[in-house]
Amino acid sequence: MTTSPVPELLGQAGLRGRVAELREIHAAAERGPGDRATEVQHAKGKLTARERIELLFDPGSFHEVEQLRRHRATGFGLEAKKPYTDGVVTGWGTVEGRTVFVYAHDFRIFGGALGEAHATKIHKIMDMAISAGAPLVSLNDGAGARIQEGVSALAGYGGIFQRNTRASGVIPQISVMLGPCAGGAAYSPALTDFVFMVRETSQMFITGPDVVKAVTGEEITQNGLGGADVHAQTSGVAHFAYDDEETCIAEVRYLLSLLPQNNRENPPPAPTADPADRRSDTLLDLVPVDGNRPYDMAEVIEELVDDGEYLEVHEYWARNIICALARLGGEVVGIVANQPKSLAGVLDIEASEKAARFVQLCDAFNIPIVTLLDVPGFLPGVDQEHGGIIRHGAKLLYAYCNATVPRISLILRKAYGGAYIVMDSQSIGADLTYAWPTNEIAVMGAEGAANVIFRRQIAEAEDPEAMRARMVKEYRTELMHPYYAAERGLVDDVIDPAGTREVLIASLAMLRTKHADLPARKHGNPPQ
Repeated sequence: MTTSPVPELLGQAGLRGRVAELREIHAAAERGPGDRATEVQHAKGKLTARERIELLFDPGSFHEVEQLRRHRATGFGLEAKKPYTDGVVTGWGTVEGRTVFVYAHDFRIFGGALGEAHATKIHKIMDMAISAGAPLVSLNDGAGARIQEGVSALAGYGGIFQRNTRASGVIPQISVMLGPCAGGAAYSPALTDFVFMVRETSQMFITGPDVVKAVTGEEITQNGLGGADVHAQTSGVAHFAYDDEETCIAEVRYLLSLLPQNNRENPPPAPTADPADRRSDTLLDLVPVDGNRPYDMAEVIEELVDDGEYLEVHEYWARNIICALARLGGEVVGIVANQPKSLAGVLDIEASEKAARFVQLCDAFNIPIVTLLDVPGFLPGVDQEHGGIIRHGAKLLYAYCNATVPRISLILRKAYGGAYIVMDSQSIGADLTYAWPTNEIAVMGAEGAANVIFRRQIAEAEDPEAMRARMVKEYRTELMHPYYAAERGLVDDVIDPAGTREVLIASLAMLRTKHADLPARKHGNPPQ
């Protein structure tokens, strides 16, 4: 990598000469280290920082900040290498006409490694995003801290983390992983609202494969340790994973279209040709009456939302619960739904964490929450109890209880025990609660309840199995019929499934002006 010197002053050429000189400098900065470095980047299946920015923003809308910045470090040969941008492109532009800020590592320069000047540029653009009240997107492709600059580089990361935390819940923060991200650098994406990754080319880990092998003896590849699928399916670090950068960045644009600019605004509405009063008779056949039969909740969501379109968050992790952003009547909503075709839709540690974070996101950015219940309870087991299902389940309970956005819950089928309460029941503050005529709300299933309540009668009966069947039927008839909760005011209405879309849209329209205040406090202390 060679230095790009400032051309000598053009003497008596006047201002026109100075402008020509300026154009040469800007052109050199935009070219970067040269064609060879760009070819190497492309050979790895990766775009350059500026190519990525071009995909992210509306054509011609990008404005760069501190393009001519250079580092001031000396030693280890750095004084001979002072490229423009110092390996990070920062600025702002528009996505579908709305302002968005960005910083993008340029892997061609110092491997995208962070030094003092590099970090200062990122700090500045983060401060600008917070002040302007606009989303921040980071296009990450860096080799971590610039070792030659020592502790100054580490301090630069501290400034990023501090700003990530200050911006949390104030502006949307989106991290797009397009290359390596190792060590302490991985904590910045973890502090943001959404993490996107590209398969094969992006990895995240605190300690790399060589360190893992040295310490534990385990041998593993970079992708096996921290690739996109690992974080999207196993660790839950990544919310989205895609096969190529073009698709990934296009989905970032789509996500931005569903989010407000900041916590003081509502998400942008969008016109829709999908009628608010559209009936969905398909739902009458889609959901089995038998609570033990599985079905795909994603198909229910498709029937309800505008044009069947929604963006699922954490699609591949904790698949027994669905978290998605969609529109109803043109307005953005967050959907939390049990997924009966995966673990029967039970709540476990990972599902509780996934849904809790999503509820908090929706509440922070004024997105109403619609909860679709079909939950048999919490997953039993030694691993779950020892893993802290109590505190993890409490995270979801805390998130719902703390949320002040409009909240509507709909019980499609079964809702048993503590899981019924935790999944935004009326008792923890749901504004409206609806149910289908297939609903069963109870402490537990009829079979389990009968075994507890009528244990003695069953044991003493001449035909225990016949007595058990009789007691199960009696319990279901008395306490689990579909109108039991409605009769006690715990459900606002039992509705025709085919008319659910119209009911939800009308209810959300009524709740749009909802205002709720929490008690004055510095902040809560949520379960960990």
